[in-house]
Amino acid sequence: MNQLEQLRQYSTVVADTGDFLQLAQYAPRDATTNPTLILKAVQSSDYAPLLHEVVRTQRGEPMAQVIDALLVRFGLEILRLLPGRVSTEVDARLSFDTAATVARARAIVARYEAAGVGRERVLIKIASTWEGIRAAAELERDGIHCNLTLLFAFCQAIACADAGVTLISPFVGRIYDWYKAGGLKRTAGTDWDEAAMAGRNDPGVRSVTAIFNHYRRHGIRTEVMGASFRNVGQIAALAGCDLLTISPALLAELQASEAPLVPALDAAAARALPLPEVHYDEAAFRWALNEDAMASDKLADGIRLFAADALRLEALINALPA
Repeated sequence: MNQLEQLRQYSTVVADTGDFLQLAQYAPRDATTNPTLILKAVQSSDYAPLLHEVVRTQRGEPMAQVIDALLVRFGLEILRLLPGRVSTEVDARLSFDTAATVARARAIVARYEAAGVGRERVLIKIASTWEGIRAAAELERDGIHCNLTLLFAFCQAIACADAGVTLISPFVGRIYDWYKAGGLKRTAGTDWDEAAMAGRNDPGVRSVTAIFNHYRRHGIRTEVMGASFRNVGQIAALAGCDLLTISPALLAELQASEAPLVPALDAAAARALPLPEVHYDEAAFRWALNEDAMASDKLADGIRLFAADALRLEALINALPA
């Protein structure tokens, strides 16, 4: 078997893309999208007609509704090709507004349901701020399942579990990026050694491993989906994680390799680990996040980047001929 086939034995494979025309060749169960991926897709000639169609049918509506219609349209196309779920993101500019996030999430789910897709096939992506986690708690109580994204810190994962969130997406690659770019020097006074920091020693891999082991040790039902990978070594080092969302480029690399791949995470072994139970109230959460320089930096940076791409998408729509 190739590595992608081997990986499917241990983890659910999810495609991280808005380019739904690529999906069939990799046969993922689920797919994730975000504003950056949708922006990239609609600038391709393959998807320009879809963009024009959505904008034409939504003419005269507020921009927020046009954007949601576009995101849901991509989600519907993806769900026609996959048996599982699609993740659709709430505007990152609402990351610190619980009520607005809840309202936008409900509007997105209503669009899916109006198109005949049940909410069980939709995950609403929300940034893992305190406000976002509170919004997710309210949505989950209403049967709207959430994928908490831009997750970099252990305290974020614990708060999501306490909120009853369906799924979290710890960002392996962005953690790796921060340390490789100099974060390790700031915290440990040493240079980056790529070989020494690979595999299970990768800081992003270590973060996801710690979250996975804690969840399994304490019987937490929230699913862990490793995300934002930079290389197949990171993916291999997290084989056995509940889900892994992978870009088409790395899916192709896995598919092209027949190197052996073995499980790296083990739920049964995690249940025997001596890990104390942990919880955070709002003050403790904010302090723990503040004390984690990497997580604070990357959460803020991620929100800014997604917000900037949302603005670019709006500008692209505004520039279309009437």
